[in-house]
Amino acid sequence: MTQRLYLLVLLLCLRLMSPLVAGIFMDKLASEKLCADDDCVYTISLARAEEDYNASDCRFINIKKGQLIYVYSKLVKEKDSGEFWAGSVYGEEYEDHMGTVGYFPSSLVSEQHVYQEANKTVPTT
Repeated sequence: MTQRLYLLVLLLCLRLMSPLVAGIFMDKLASEKLCADDDCVYTISLARAEEDYNASDCRFINIKKGQLIYVYSKLVKEKDSGEFWAGSVYGEEYEDHMGTVGYFPSSLVSEQHVYQEANKTVPTT
């Protein structure tokens, strides 16, 4: 009897913890993205933020009007979705270290300089 009670309590605890273990499911923003290379690590362009943007979740980055953003990939727009690019913003003093990488709406930036064409279509994960 005691072993059954312990087993029942253990199973209930595991069931209550399952959302923590499984994580939170987020819809894909797109199925494909355009990059300059197969791994999407080379900079496509340099963009300047025309408006402030506050990230809606951990996949996105905050941008402030006037900040420079290095663009690494451009999501292929799908039906009923916005058009997002992936890039990194560097600090106010433009320190020489890696910035935070994430998505942002392409409608809030203007491309200042194109380094290379984004002509490789890569599936998103």
